[in-house]
Amino acid sequence: MLNRLSTLPREARDTLFLLAVIGWVLVPLVPHLPLWCTAFAAAILAWRGWLAWHGRPLPSSWWVAGLLAITVVATLASHRTVLGRDAGVTLTVVLLALKTLELRARRDAFVVFFLGFFVMLSNFFFSQSLPTAAAILLGLFGLLTALVNAHMPVGRPPLALAARTAGKMVLLGAPIMAALFMLFPRLAPLWGVPGDAMAGKSGLSSSMEIGSIASLALDGSIALRIRFEGPTPPQRDLYFRGPVFGAFDGRQWQPLNPRTARSFPADADLQVSGEPYRYQVTMEASRRPWLFVMEAALRPPRVPGYGVAMTQDLQWSTDRIVGDLIRYDVESYPEFRHGPRRFVPGLELYLQLPEGSDPRTRELAREIAAAAGRDTRARVQAVMDRLRTGGYTYTLEPGVFGQHTADEFWFDRKMGFCEHIASAFVVLMRAMEVPARIVTGYQGGEVNNVDGYWTLRQSDAHAWAEVWEAGTGWVRVDPTSAVFPGRTGAFQRLQAEPGVIAGAFGGALDSFSPGLFTRMRAAWEAVNNRWNQWVLNYSQTRQLDLLRQLGFDSPTWQDLVVLIGALLGLAGLGGVAWSLWSRAQHDPWLRLLSQARRALEKGGLQSPAASTPRSLAHLAEQQFGEQARAASRWLLRLEAQRYARESARHEGLAQLRREFRQISWPRAQ
Repeated sequence: MLNRLSTLPREARDTLFLLAVIGWVLVPLVPHLPLWCTAFAAAILAWRGWLAWHGRPLPSSWWVAGLLAITVVATLASHRTVLGRDAGVTLTVVLLALKTLELRARRDAFVVFFLGFFVMLSNFFFSQSLPTAAAILLGLFGLLTALVNAHMPVGRPPLALAARTAGKMVLLGAPIMAALFMLFPRLAPLWGVPGDAMAGKSGLSSSMEIGSIASLALDGSIALRIRFEGPTPPQRDLYFRGPVFGAFDGRQWQPLNPRTARSFPADADLQVSGEPYRYQVTMEASRRPWLFVMEAALRPPRVPGYGVAMTQDLQWSTDRIVGDLIRYDVESYPEFRHGPRRFVPGLELYLQLPEGSDPRTRELAREIAAAAGRDTRARVQAVMDRLRTGGYTYTLEPGVFGQHTADEFWFDRKMGFCEHIASAFVVLMRAMEVPARIVTGYQGGEVNNVDGYWTLRQSDAHAWAEVWEAGTGWVRVDPTSAVFPGRTGAFQRLQAEPGVIAGAFGGALDSFSPGLFTRMRAAWEAVNNRWNQWVLNYSQTRQLDLLRQLGFDSPTWQDLVVLIGALLGLAGLGGVAWSLWSRAQHDPWLRLLSQARRALEKGGLQSPAASTPRSLAHLAEQQFGEQARAASRWLLRLEAQRYARESARHEGLAQLRREFRQISWPRAQ
């Protein structure tokens, strides 16, 4: 095959290279395209490659028009429109593939090149991750190589030569790209990808169905990265609060209906004490309007571009969904209390249970209440003791629960994940007339030893309970810690079995060097975190901070415009200086010979542009006679300076240049 490729005509070889580059550009888009679009584009590119390989003629315009009509109809069927991000990308991908069927002239090739650049950038509509950026950078290099190759003269120049030129172009453009990235004003909504262009990742949802958080334990993707300023909190305090659920229908927990909760006090009545922990959170896109903070934050987290408020149940929310990666600073107080100190209207909502649900749990509640008395703490302690000593286990696979989920946990299965345990605990407390609710979020995490950030994954999703106590308010109770203390005390996690490929790869690396797979993952996550911190999260606030470091007292976006204009002006002056320097470095001997030729032409001597110094001297003597004697000797010395052996060279170009200005060049009579 390689021998066949080396014998192909240049046009066929260049076409195959361009098709390979286009295929590479389209690969990252495959997960976001309809299946028919991927198959259609691949078939067209393969067809075009087959035509180039066998030297067959291109199809007629009727074929292309027919395929275009099919594309429009299929796009309408898939997206109900040809406008918008998804439909537009789908249509553009197929148009790029179809345009390769019209590669008949250089103009067609240029259309393909620049359409390829556009499709390449559309990858950023769906992902701005480091792997995507690396793939696009390689695609950019390939398209530039193809573009440079198209401008090369006839013949068969090697692709390596075009690649070197393209590489130089990338290196020369890198400083300009960096300056524009650092200084180009980020003015919403002109800057960045719209929020609806970001696909949210799996994570906690606005409701909790029994078993839903157990499924998150199988997801090792990162949810939060935390950088503490100063000491790290003890493990018992690493609870990052999220949605709070107070309504239960027997299988699913949901937030209280705002209408039914209207009588509840709007103020969370949060009181804190002690020294706060200061830290910075980098949160992945969640497609939810929640901010996860360590309990409890008194002041709103500072999130550029978002309005932030706290609900009465101590949950921080934004004024719009979090559709991209964000970073915010928080101060949290591990010593706090919140909620009403006495029983007020609205607390009865946290006592409600579905009619006729969990009869055995209700009977158990009456027994515990009779033995523990009316003291809330005593009742909580009795339930925690039952969890510790009753043979209950913590598992990812408790099976499917039926109608009476609490009954099945307390009496039948005696096993479950954190949401099974927390739900059964809250149902039992409500049955004992103790107001209780479910809190979800993340608990624990692990330190990345490469960059020092705490990493919380989706597998760290957790559910715990809060009970209301007279004179104190809401109190956190984590019933999972009674069943499996390592979950909250030593950050022990139940690990799902790895897949065949992941298990084999990780096992091979660990057999070579124990812990190598874990260290490689930590290194990769640290690199990816740097990308998130310094590239994706480079906001207008950080731009203005950069200006402050450069000496601006109160920087604005107008200062950014002035600064980038000044830099572009300096870059232009640098380009002029480089051009002048380059001209000065361009073979000064040839330039001096050209000046001598022009001096003789002014005297009336016509000579070929490729004349040598000796031929010029001969022609000058023939036409001007004795007048050209000095010029003739100078031309012969110029020839000797270029071609004589090192030992025979007596003059340098500087001396010849001075004599050139002193010679009286001949003139026609």
